[in-house]
Amino acid sequence: MGSVAGMVTRRMRRGPVPAVLALVLAAAAAPSQAGEAEVLDVGLSPAPDGTWRVSATVRHADEDWDHYANRWEILAPDGTVLAVRELAHPHVAEQPFTRSLQRVVIPEDVDRITIRVHDSVHGYGGAEMTVTVPDRREGP
Repeated sequence: MGSVAGMVTRRMRRGPVPAVLALVLAAAAAPSQAGEAEVLDVGLSPAPDGTWRVSATVRHADEDWDHYANRWEILAPDGTVLAVRELAHPHVAEQPFTRSLQRVVIPEDVDRITIRVHDSVHGYGGAEMTVTVPDRREGP
């Protein structure tokens, strides 16, 4: 009759079990599928002291402390980082989420900013958003 291992080996060669088993093992070994973080919306409002309050709505399938959206950045058109908003913890049960950063200095010659978000596994690469800085002469 043969050993149990021999029977399993013979059975696997005859049917779809090897393909299914290979898929299951590949899925288990694959890296996390949370994807890249993306910016969904940006808010920009002037403060009386000449700085700005910037808010960003972010979406990312945060999983845990090993894979989450961990910061977003405000960039000038030339790529200069104007400010960084650290995200202190995963937002597993809060998606999308909005966080703000106050007292952001946007130089007078900068007429638009870009917000990009970073996640702890993929880095940058998801959707960014560029917005126009309102005319400073209009006031708050």
